[in-house]
Amino acid sequence: MATENDHAESVRALRQLRRMRTFYAGGAVLWAVSAVSAGWDAPGSRQMWVSVAFLVVFAALLGMTSIWLRRRQADHPDEPAHHAAPRRPAWRRHANA
Repeated sequence: MATENDHAESVRALRQLRRMRTFYAGGAVLWAVSAVSAGWDAPGSRQMWVSVAFLVVFAALLGMTSIWLRRRQADHPDEPAHHAAPRRPAWRRHANA
């Protein structure tokens, strides 16, 4: 059984992977735009190939992060982020007089 500390670290790791996935997706989009722009102005130029190389790096990082995130979520399906009180009210018991 995992300790409460392990669960908190797991939740933090998932949150960090989601943030990194967003960052890598943004980087991939920006480098794709840069590669297209450089390719439009000067096809085959060094600037275009550098942009393509960075696009490949960011796409690979995005793919690896997505795979890791999918695996981590499969390990902990639909667990609550914290232990909260139940949503339904508890039964009130009245003492017999």
